[in-house]
Amino acid sequence: MENKWFLSMIRDEFRGGKINLEKTHKLLEKLDIQCNYVHVKSIFKDNDRLKQGRITIEEFRSIYRLIAHREEIVEIFNTYSGNQKFLVEKNLLQFLIQEQYILDMSQNIAFEIIQKYEPIEEVKRAHRMSFEGFIRYMGSSECLIFKPDCGRVYQDMTQPLNDYFISSSHNTYLISDQLLGPSDLWGYVSALVKGCRCLEIDCWDGSQNEPVVYHGYTLTSKLLFKTVIQAIHKYAFLTSDYPVVLSLENHCSPSQQEVMADTLQSVFGDALLSDMLDDFPDKLPSPEVLKFKVLVRNKKIGTLRETHERKGSNKHGQVEEFEEIYQDEIKGSETLIGSEDNPGKEDEIISVAGLPLFKKRKVKVALALSDLVIYTKAEKFRSFQHSRLYQQFNESNSIGETEARKLLKLRAHEFVLHTRRFITRIYPKATRTDSSNFNPQEFWNIGCQMVALNFQTPGLPMDLQNGKFLDNGGSGYILKPQFLRDIKTQFNPNKPPNQSDPVTLTIRLISGIQLPPSNHSSSNKADALVILELFGVPNDQTKQQTRVIKRNAFSPRWNETFTFIIQVPELALMRFVVESQGLITGNEFLGQYTLPVLSMNKGYRRVPLFSKMGESLEPASLFIYV
Repeated sequence: MENKWFLSMIRDEFRGGKINLEKTHKLLEKLDIQCNYVHVKSIFKDNDRLKQGRITIEEFRSIYRLIAHREEIVEIFNTYSGNQKFLVEKNLLQFLIQEQYILDMSQNIAFEIIQKYEPIEEVKRAHRMSFEGFIRYMGSSECLIFKPDCGRVYQDMTQPLNDYFISSSHNTYLISDQLLGPSDLWGYVSALVKGCRCLEIDCWDGSQNEPVVYHGYTLTSKLLFKTVIQAIHKYAFLTSDYPVVLSLENHCSPSQQEVMADTLQSVFGDALLSDMLDDFPDKLPSPEVLKFKVLVRNKKIGTLRETHERKGSNKHGQVEEFEEIYQDEIKGSETLIGSEDNPGKEDEIISVAGLPLFKKRKVKVALALSDLVIYTKAEKFRSFQHSRLYQQFNESNSIGETEARKLLKLRAHEFVLHTRRFITRIYPKATRTDSSNFNPQEFWNIGCQMVALNFQTPGLPMDLQNGKFLDNGGSGYILKPQFLRDIKTQFNPNKPPNQSDPVTLTIRLISGIQLPPSNHSSSNKADALVILELFGVPNDQTKQQTRVIKRNAFSPRWNETFTFIIQVPELALMRFVVESQGLITGNEFLGQYTLPVLSMNKGYRRVPLFSKMGESLEPASLFIYV
């Protein structure tokens, strides 16, 4: 029956005799078999016996079998079909319960899967599944490692804003290097499309009273503030309905700040949150309440009540000046020109022998812009004690990674108590002029809501960022675990928890499917190995790796089992990295996939691979059993 079906599907293509490589590739796709061209080309060459670049119907069948009928899937099918040609509904159900851990068990599910994936009509009508149907099911999105439930918004979105991890980017307008690279609208657009919800806008005075956006004091190109705001307005809610925070790194004179305020109001209209909400005079509203809203993060004068009373009045020309005290970090580490803490205002230095250097500066803020800041007022961080005593619920701090790392080592528990109450933004140190990133995990571990990364820079930190925010429908908001929100929390990421309930995760790494070949291979080969790396609290950080399988990127078989004991699974991410072993130049990166441990499906699963730049490498994947 399978033969009859197969021939009926391909016969027409061979009416005119043999077919070439391009036709072969198209025909495989018509049969719903996803293929990487490099692999098809190599297998075609091996099966083209006469070496004329054309193959017979029989040679095509061999190619099809080689690509579609993978041995490891045949073994599973035979186990459940009792070596028969078909699975009846009962066998399929047994497989789904025992191997795929599918609990939502109506007899219907087996029927539905057969209806959806069985390509042979007579088999489908008999409520059975052929091997052809089984490979299509196993290759479908239903068998991916990522739980489909986590692919939609499923968390409670009615908690205050400070209870969420928020996808955040740093220097969003840069798409390459911070000193010379182009400033480009694409930086904003692509970050928003990736689900980023907190964007940084570095604003400076421009000519003709038009503020501009660029990395101050450097040679990066300039964008008009107005153009940036229009682009953000267009793409803000394409990927997520939840609020967007614009973190203004404001170096503008009061008159251009007024222009900024006008632009924000005219472009965003009602979407701009410009007054406190009735039900939230003294606590932060939730992402749910703020759906489709844009929030401005900037310095602010006075209270929310005063802002409310000024609503509708003419603020033109009204400027407030206030003295700001700020601590100068170790010279040379974070006070490079144009860094977040040094926007080039008039500075008066106060130093106390042997103590940290404090500086005073006068800051001028246009009332029109100040009044657009409601729930995300930027406030300089002084100390945890100062925040406990004086910080208001709507004030948030930006802390440079160097200072944050010191605090995290010395006072982790206090840091957790701080982020429980206040939105905290961590940004890369200014010496990272190459736009490199830090590992965000250590700051998520203490509950920092806005860990701002350079989205334009590929690599491990962005892999973790993209992996973490796959969760909750890619909405850019993830509810923090209870122990990072609880008033009485004792949590300290540097100490093993007292009443821990560790999770044991066992992964059998079975095989690779059409992995990207090594750049050093003239055909489709790689010396493939896989690294399984766990990120989380320091105690959970660990990595393990497979042996190397030589000269095989098409279908390497490892069949190795790895076990991880995870103390704090709520914060853990699993990263699968595929490499080709290089003895002289070091290993070559081929692809990776990162996801939260608690978003992992159990059973036989495919791990889809992504390139260094974050593009899908479909159909390249790993076949595993969790």
